[in-house]
Amino acid sequence: MIHRGFASLLLLSLFVLSLAAASTAYAQGFEARITKGTFKPRPIAISTFHSTSPQHDIMAREIPQIVKRNLETSGLFQPINENAFVQTPASISQEGVRFPEWRMTGTETLVSGTVMTDEQGNTRVEFRLWDVLSQRQLIGTAYTTTPENWRRIAHIMSDEIYKRLSGEDGYFDTRIVYVAESGSMKKRVKRLAIMDQDGANHKYLTDGSYLVLTPRFSPETQRITYMSYQGGIPKVYLYDINTGRHETLGNFEGMSFAPRFSPDGQKLVFSLAKNGNTDIYVMDLKSRHAKRMTSGASIETAPCYSPDGEKIVFESDRSGGQQLYIMNVDGSAINRLTYGKGRYGNPVWSPRGDLIAFTRMYQGKFFIGVIRPDGSGERLITSAYHVEGPTWSPNGRVLSYFKEQPSGDQRIAKLYTIDITGYNEQILKTPKDGSDPAWSPINP
Repeated sequence: MIHRGFASLLLLSLFVLSLAAASTAYAQGFEARITKGTFKPRPIAISTFHSTSPQHDIMAREIPQIVKRNLETSGLFQPINENAFVQTPASISQEGVRFPEWRMTGTETLVSGTVMTDEQGNTRVEFRLWDVLSQRQLIGTAYTTTPENWRRIAHIMSDEIYKRLSGEDGYFDTRIVYVAESGSMKKRVKRLAIMDQDGANHKYLTDGSYLVLTPRFSPETQRITYMSYQGGIPKVYLYDINTGRHETLGNFEGMSFAPRFSPDGQKLVFSLAKNGNTDIYVMDLKSRHAKRMTSGASIETAPCYSPDGEKIVFESDRSGGQQLYIMNVDGSAINRLTYGKGRYGNPVWSPRGDLIAFTRMYQGKFFIGVIRPDGSGERLITSAYHVEGPTWSPNGRVLSYFKEQPSGDQRIAKLYTIDITGYNEQILKTPKDGSDPAWSPINP
């Protein structure tokens, strides 16, 4: 049986390995250990907002529910059961917070708010974050919104709360693009799809008439690059989310694949296979001039920029096996990053710059792990029969990826998230099966 995993290399015959062959090749000298962190979530009460008129009732009820789900799924917060609440939304708004009573419920922080119509006739949403233990207000903010945009207000509030209480930037006002899958293994339909990070506002971007793989967001979040078999030959495409326009990156001799944007969005790094050789190229998106970055008989692919744009991590078989390497952005000073048993692929640099996520395959099993850019501190944080395609949340705290499990002639593939400590694995709900997720930066 052959996996579709390590998609960029499995396009090439040199890297088509069965699980049996992989497990035989590296049967000794390594014990995979999954590192999992432990954490006690912070108790937080999230009250329904006070509505000043019936027209705002739905928003006053739904905004706090979205905030609640966001914070709970992060694993850092434990919402207090509403049956324990000691005040109504109107009471909090009109009388103030009765801190001693809230403290008796085990609440440490409280979220309250009001939805009203301002003097200009716009919908105004106010929210406050209270420290129940010190009896003081931590955040007091108001937003003006439209009926079609209130969900985003809830995500922005979630980010504000997350940042104030954790000290780290949030990641809720973001989107995820991925490959939506359906059908049997022999007639698999794969479409580009996009959604909010919580699964809302789901939308298909392609019709499924051709295979798509490895979608990636641009830094400004309005463009996507991906590899497609449209026309029968694998090529890199660009997709404008606002206009729906598709275009090829270029008419190269051979197949192009594994694309990613540079941190400034001005360049695209990708692999090109031609004349029996596979190397990494960088294209300037304005001039459309492509420059070859690697050379030699080995296969170089899956490139990813460091967040400062100074280096590129990639996978290569130049050592005789599939390992990770780092080079300067001009192609110089190539250094090997990983030395472990098995195969390494899908390297993705954290937005913080402190870690590189990867997929590792050893003894017939897949792992998602992280490693420092200097090659130290490798940790495996989750594993499965087939788990692949790590992508970072914009704050570098959470990873998303997909897991696959065969079932007869069917393929079951689902998206997941996990904290970088290996704690709090969550499934991302999608209408159909999903693979190859890519997390956007914070929405502009």
